[in-house]
Amino acid sequence: MEHLSTDTQGTYVLTTHSITVTVEPEFLDEQSEPEEHRFFWAYHVRIENQGTQNVQLKSRYWHITDEMGHVQEVAGAGVIGEQPYLSPGESFEYSSGTPLGTPSGIMQGHYTMEAENGESFEATIPVFSLDSPYHSRQLH
Repeated sequence: MEHLSTDTQGTYVLTTHSITVTVEPEFLDEQSEPEEHRFFWAYHVRIENQGTQNVQLKSRYWHITDEMGHVQEVAGAGVIGEQPYLSPGESFEYSSGTPLGTPSGIMQGHYTMEAENGESFEATIPVFSLDSPYHSRQLH
């Protein structure tokens, strides 16, 4: 069962398989060059194990779409070079970033988790909006 919520501050939260993923995107004006069609966002992620088993984050998958519909897919082991273990009630936080060639877009994806019983499952990352002040309308 999935539960998605957002707040007015741009925080996106989704729980799947007892794993809650919270994402807070932030446009980085100082790293962006709008005249060169380079826009950069940071995103801060919190992954919390609300289940009853220990789990490990094994891999990530991102699907990033700019406002023109161009898609980038990013997949790999762990996050920021780590494959964290989470006991029940524990959380892991990290920050990363993504560039786009347009002033807005969306990101979505999932983490592949492995429970202590050896079963793998996907913890869905909430779809979140990348909106800069250089675009007058928001996609989402």
